[in-house]
Amino acid sequence: MDGKKLEYKGEEALKEIERLTLNADEVQESLLKQILTQNKETEYLNKYMKEETYITDLQEFKRCVPVISYEGIFPYIQRIATGEDSSLITGQPITEMLCSSGTSAGEPKLMPSIAEDLDRRTFVYNLIMPIMNQYVSDLDEGKVMYLYFVKAEKSTPCGLPARTVLTSYYKSKHFKCRTHDPWNDFTSPDQTILCNDINQSMHCQLLSGLIHRGQVLRLGAVFASAFLRAISFLERNWRTLCDDIRNGQLSSFITDPSCRSSMSTQLSSPDPCLADEIGKICSQKCWKGILCKLWPKAKYIEAVVTGSMAQYVPALEHYCEGKLPLVCTMYASSECYFGVNLKPLCDPNDVAFTLLPNMGYFEFIPLGHNGKLLMDFDENEKVPNDMLVDLVHVKLGCFYELVITTFAGLYRYRIGDVLQVVGHYNKAPQFRFICRRNVVISIDSEKTNEEDLHRSVTIAKKLLEPYDALLVEYTSYADTSSLPGHYVLYWEILHYGTKEDPLDTNVLQECCITVEEELDYVYRRCRTNDKSVGALEIRLVEPGTFEALMDLFIAKGASINQYKTPRCIKSKKALKLLKSRVLASFFSPRDPKWTVT
Repeated sequence: MDGKKLEYKGEEALKEIERLTLNADEVQESLLKQILTQNKETEYLNKYMKEETYITDLQEFKRCVPVISYEGIFPYIQRIATGEDSSLITGQPITEMLCSSGTSAGEPKLMPSIAEDLDRRTFVYNLIMPIMNQYVSDLDEGKVMYLYFVKAEKSTPCGLPARTVLTSYYKSKHFKCRTHDPWNDFTSPDQTILCNDINQSMHCQLLSGLIHRGQVLRLGAVFASAFLRAISFLERNWRTLCDDIRNGQLSSFITDPSCRSSMSTQLSSPDPCLADEIGKICSQKCWKGILCKLWPKAKYIEAVVTGSMAQYVPALEHYCEGKLPLVCTMYASSECYFGVNLKPLCDPNDVAFTLLPNMGYFEFIPLGHNGKLLMDFDENEKVPNDMLVDLVHVKLGCFYELVITTFAGLYRYRIGDVLQVVGHYNKAPQFRFICRRNVVISIDSEKTNEEDLHRSVTIAKKLLEPYDALLVEYTSYADTSSLPGHYVLYWEILHYGTKEDPLDTNVLQECCITVEEELDYVYRRCRTNDKSVGALEIRLVEPGTFEALMDLFIAKGASINQYKTPRCIKSKKALKLLKSRVLASFFSPRDPKWTVT
């Protein structure tokens, strides 16, 4: 009976997607009216829409309410955080402040959240399995090893919880009090997910996944980087995990009472045979394909692999030997959950998200067309109100920056994500995530965005493949300590197979010039003609450097669930850490090609 009921819910979920996307324009208009009606008494809206008769007029809203970045809403958030009423920006009580990852733009930003936001997030989560079930069968006949983590929360001066969006969800009744769902039967006990100590949580969750290795059908984490960190943890600690299984006792370093209690049922008796099986697999020198060996029934890996996470795809494919699809199911942020991937088994390069028109009111700043980014607006640059385009009026192939209006009090707020329209599902556009708008490295007049840098590095790192070497992680830094300044790339490289000799200098120098050749016209002009930018430098760093960098940002308040390696380093502490781990340095041997056009 329960199974049929869940199946029925799945059918209903797919019907709801159809309804929303077929009526995207009406749903968006109705949603904005609801937001304005619910929040019409707020100080923020009344500042710009003074006439009571116009407060729910959509055109008046678009004419009068400005497009803002975080600086435009921060004074109101700060006032609420120190005790003023939620009615400054929203008609509903603000129940918590959600912290952004804090790695794209420095310190974490605080985003207002109201109780019904959890319902909206749960709505999106409940769409994922009905979509997946169309492509992968029998996912209800085994377990799921998803590695989820919480971050210790703080409080605002007035006592509101300040935590990450994922911590908020995992600590909510929507997660903790959920009914049993055979399509989401996690190997990890909830208590291990809710443990604030990342290492204890990681140990227990991996241990649970290994104990149930014969039943695991899906692997994953929120971000690809978190999943790879788990593989690294396993590589360092598999002997201890095997000892736990062999002895039927949890390691003494696990001191969290809830973890110990919940794991006692998992380790009900010694299992030396299972420990030996796992030990034999993990003791192999090369870990290529290790995931398929440890979890032989796994059907796919779920994690965010778009944007800055795309550079982890080769590493994930290495560990699964290319046998497991990499599935990216949804597009979300601390500010709002946006949409879902309706073709989840597509190639990671082809991931497109269908924006759900009931999640928030979406507008778009045009940035370019015909496959080219033609303009950009700095974070604090004024964007003309009449420039924005509604959800159903975006054009195929064009680039836009996403702007949202929410029930929780964000009005025409710039998310900072650059998207490209790649198709439509009914009336709802489908977007490819391109990059974070404000992640850029620059020395002179050139401005290199995240997408251009990632594309250049992706081409250059192919030069490592003949030498059984894999680029694990990278970041960049604009070094202006000498003139002319130059780009520095910090690379962490993994050697696999039989070739473990240091890479030849010429190989790394060719990587340098390959990156430069792939950067845009203005960069190559600055390098070759203007001589205002110096030769690009690659600095190889020790194994584990980027894990240490993650630890540094987590210590500063980032969440392991939401952590994304910053593509350009601006933190002095982070830069000091990277510099301390440098093994060797290489420069471009010549200028990149450039001709006057």
